[in-house]
Amino acid sequence: MNRYFIYLAYNGKNYCGWQAQPNAPTVQQALEEALATYLRREVALTGAGRTDTGVHARLMVAHFDWEEPIADTGATADKLNRILPGDIAIHRILPVKPDAHARFDALARTYKYYLTEKKDPFNREWTCRVHGELDFEAMNAACSVLYEQTDFTSFSKLHTDVKTNNCRITHAAWAREGDLWVFTVTADRFLRNMVRAIVGTLLAVGCGKLTTDGFRKVIEHKSRSAAGTSAPGHALFLDNIVYPADIFQ
Repeated sequence: MNRYFIYLAYNGKNYCGWQAQPNAPTVQQALEEALATYLRREVALTGAGRTDTGVHARLMVAHFDWEEPIADTGATADKLNRILPGDIAIHRILPVKPDAHARFDALARTYKYYLTEKKDPFNREWTCRVHGELDFEAMNAACSVLYEQTDFTSFSKLHTDVKTNNCRITHAAWAREGDLWVFTVTADRFLRNMVRAIVGTLLAVGCGKLTTDGFRKVIEHKSRSAAGTSAPGHALFLDNIVYPADIFQ
């Protein structure tokens, strides 16, 4: 059996997230259908993680197994791109070791969240517009608290099937990029709804409704009810996933 990683990007607007589910369009479903059309057999995909409804990915990774070696992965990617809808694009397909795993072998994942302070008809579908001034210096001070913590239950969707809510965040900061404010966060893993919950709570800091110490107490409370409202999903992008080099063939 031969295992392959698919690197892809997608606009999540028309999908109920990555994970396949009954009676709802998902990115996984669309990609599995394209693979079945091209390979003429059903193929099961395992993704590096889940993205929520409306969330985008500049880079998602999934693996699949195939009996025969794929002689030309570049040509395969090109043919799959012709089958897939316009809002999903495969970057490349890479052979990996038989036990390589798109989810469990990931060393780090990076998300970006985009805020705008002005009305713009051309970016409204992938940015979150905020009204009034935000104190981004205070928000970045609160971001430093994230490095101190490992249990992020307060930022997790309730009733998930994970065994632990522990994550290790290695980078979290707001930075100006042109007319936008961008929150970039990197961790070894993320919980469901985690980034959107963090952003929503940081917005409370930026509005002066929550101090840095208050932000710390939200995390220490270990309850979703203690955190702020989740920020809208349409402004969130899965930006990168890092793997160890030795899993690639």
